[in-house]
Amino acid sequence: MSQTQSPAGERAGPLSQQQLDAFWHDGYVAIGRVLDDEQLAAMRTAYDELLEQARHARDLRAGADAEAQKRSVTQIMNAFQHHIAFTRLLFHERILDAVESVTGPQIALFHDQALYKAPHTGGAVPWHQDNGYWGLVPATAVSCWLTLDDADRDNGAMQVIPGSHLHPRRQTGAAGATLQETDDVDASQARVVDVPAGGAMLHHCQTLHHTQDNTTDRPRRAFAIHCMVPGTRKGDGEPLPLGWEHPLLRARI
Repeated sequence: MSQTQSPAGERAGPLSQQQLDAFWHDGYVAIGRVLDDEQLAAMRTAYDELLEQARHARDLRAGADAEAQKRSVTQIMNAFQHHIAFTRLLFHERILDAVESVTGPQIALFHDQALYKAPHTGGAVPWHQDNGYWGLVPATAVSCWLTLDDADRDNGAMQVIPGSHLHPRRQTGAAGATLQETDDVDASQARVVDVPAGGAMLHHCQTLHHTQDNTTDRPRRAFAIHCMVPGTRKGDGEPLPLGWEHPLLRARI
């Protein structure tokens, strides 16, 4: 089942009450277009430059069996530290307006990541809950998943299990390791969230999600901005310090 809660051409901004209700009920919501055509073209150029130049990329599928390694997902962490276009994108007004609807007026970055699936060889990412790896307390982080290409089932659109954010799980993979499959996922309940190029969706850090292989001739260039409330802790430790690694993106009094 494919689902988009905002028409493809509708501009994102503060969430409507209907969108906000959907987010808290389902753990995700599509928010429509974030980038206009000019911004989309500029971000595609920046993304391709980042892929070409990155020496710090890794394959999320590393460690999989030999057959699985024929397909890959290129991950570039904290792209904002490597290309100014991604730094600017973190402060995009429409993105922050949408995130603020969920988190409130104080927004900090946990981290960002570019996630690239090449035509035909882009691999699947297994079912998981982000906070099963992150261990953030409180578990209120929100991700904005933005695509620079039309994303659908065939090229690796996000698939989610509605309501799964209400049932946190611990993952089996160690921190920083390749994602491990979450057990006991009823994939028959999955919804495919089609997102147009320049569009985005929000999802809760405990929402079960995955993406399938890219079996098409089209690339799937995605970028995730993982936002948290200042004062969020990693496990039972001290609050994550704001600064170069975790910049404050918005603060309203």
